[in-house]
Amino acid sequence: MWLRQRPPVQSGDAVCPAMPAQIGRGIHVCSSLLQHSIANRLLLPAAGTSLANLPLVLQPFTCLRSFSAESRTTNHLRDFAIIAHVDHGKTTLMDRLLSRTGNTLAGDRVMDSNALEKERGITISSKYTSFVYKGHTINAVDTPGHADFGGEVERILGMVDGALLLVDANEGPLSQTKFVLEKALKRGLKPVVVLNKVDRPSVTEQQCNEVQSNLFDLFAHLGATDDQLDFTTLYASAREGWASKELCVGQAPENPSMDPLLDAILEHVPPPPGSPDGQFSMLVTMTERDSFLGRVATGRIASGQVKVGDKIKVLRHNGSAGADSKVTKIFKRSGVGKVELDSASAGDVVSIAGAASAGIADTIGDAELVSPLSPGPIEPPTLSMIFGPNDSPLAGREGSHLTGSKIGERLNAEAETSVSLRVLPVDGGGESFEVQARGELQLGLLIENMRREGFELSVSPPVVVYRTIDGEKMEPLEEVMCELEDEFSGPVIDALSLRRGEMTEMKPIEVAGKQRLTFIAPSRGLIGFRSLFATLTRGSGMLHRAFQTYGHYKGPLDKVRKGVLISMAGGKTTTHALGLLEPRGTLFTGIQQEVYNGMIIGECSRDGEMEVNPVREKKLTNVRNTGSEEKVSLSPPRLFTLEDAIGYVAEDELIEVTPSKIRLRKRTLDSSVRKSQRRKG
Repeated sequence: MWLRQRPPVQSGDAVCPAMPAQIGRGIHVCSSLLQHSIANRLLLPAAGTSLANLPLVLQPFTCLRSFSAESRTTNHLRDFAIIAHVDHGKTTLMDRLLSRTGNTLAGDRVMDSNALEKERGITISSKYTSFVYKGHTINAVDTPGHADFGGEVERILGMVDGALLLVDANEGPLSQTKFVLEKALKRGLKPVVVLNKVDRPSVTEQQCNEVQSNLFDLFAHLGATDDQLDFTTLYASAREGWASKELCVGQAPENPSMDPLLDAILEHVPPPPGSPDGQFSMLVTMTERDSFLGRVATGRIASGQVKVGDKIKVLRHNGSAGADSKVTKIFKRSGVGKVELDSASAGDVVSIAGAASAGIADTIGDAELVSPLSPGPIEPPTLSMIFGPNDSPLAGREGSHLTGSKIGERLNAEAETSVSLRVLPVDGGGESFEVQARGELQLGLLIENMRREGFELSVSPPVVVYRTIDGEKMEPLEEVMCELEDEFSGPVIDALSLRRGEMTEMKPIEVAGKQRLTFIAPSRGLIGFRSLFATLTRGSGMLHRAFQTYGHYKGPLDKVRKGVLISMAGGKTTTHALGLLEPRGTLFTGIQQEVYNGMIIGECSRDGEMEVNPVREKKLTNVRNTGSEEKVSLSPPRLFTLEDAIGYVAEDELIEVTPSKIRLRKRTLDSSVRKSQRRKG
């Protein structure tokens, strides 16, 4: 739906009598809207009609007063992003801002439109929308909070002039808070700090003062200027839908609303730079594929104006020029819908169709534009995996996309929309591709999307992306923050020490019997650690990670996994065989499951691999005795999620992914060949 409930009408708004196809202050209603109105027997308002008396279907277009090409300044625009650590309330806050400005929401967390986002309760990709408040058009961007999607935050900060730094008043600044704040400060932004969840009973004035003090120290540590250190602080409860300049302990303020926060955005976020009179240019920060329009590029117009039908060209971020083209459509997100525009000018965040060759970080401009806009720095990927076709004996039974060319096309399409993902062909690897990303979660979600689309593939275990600086081997290091009960601190410290982690801080937190541990650990040591952490803390701990820097190589890791049970035969597993194997370790497969030679079916209780026969059947005889009729009772098998499998497999193993199954296997299936390779190695 394009049209939603309108925001509150400002005094003095009226329909322009001179131009019946305009609404508000020079706003051009596109021809498709007129056709839509006529088809539905809707009449345009008569001259002089007040906006408050308009039919509901026309009321939302009062939001478009700032999109007119007749506007010669950007003072009526504000562009900001919401940045925070994961689960600190960004998307909920965006819901409340949309509701306050007159948008009707169908449910909670409306900005999380992706199916995986709704399932997992996290924001994966950045999204923008706009709304009107006190005569200003505000473009708001919701960003991910997880460290693996930090690239989404980095590219979005280039299209905004301010930021709301959202911090949980109970937890204070965490690892990803530090990451996103550092990027915002380097961009020259002056964040407005919002302490969220202050309505909780555990929040006290002393605790909020301590969080503010920690934030000030964090600003100073990250090199903030004097102006940035003088940040504004507000207190909010996104769940309850209010914000306040003063802390109200244990109760909501009088006349609770989001107005204080919206007023702070108008006051502290400057208008976007650039003039509508300049040469048209726009830096692409998002791309999407439309089945009818082709590629649609989204970004903020840096200068000039653009109209439907204008000739444009694409300048690559590496300096090369793309093909000339023509603008076919201009869209803008407004509230929870989308509107089609005839024109847009400097400061507007819009989506343009027609530039088929435009990618993220490229520049779209008019035909005379010479140099591209700077996309800004983006942190490099830290992990890589090899994607290839599934070549196991069970391949081709479930999926519809099986070939390497199909896999390559899908990976390249993903790389076009993700600035932190790289896809490289593997030398001598046939139809295999190396995919570089920020972390296990980003790679796991990519694989999960592919399997839901019908792909079958095999993926290698992740390896870190090393660098050589001044002749020395460097590896990515991450800051790890653990919140756990006191009794679990010892096992967690031991586990991270085996993974070359170094503890930098250990302090108690407000909740009695809990403490916060901070480590610096190599990324390769943290692969698969999340599931182990959940086991060690019995599901009660919280683990946060964020990339910090590249540091000196810390040496080989101590052994962190036992051996595995490898099937030496193919067929369906039997109760008799699994009953004999269960005392030897933990099984990954149940009864009557298909297995093949070289497939991993369990974890051995001791070091070293063990080849077993899980399909052996019990010999039938006509002789009966009491022992032969004993009932076999098996424990439930250990089932792997995709993230668990990524963190579990060893260097000589692969993950077989199909639309319904996740299997672990040896890279080389034949047992004699594996033994020969070990002797040579």
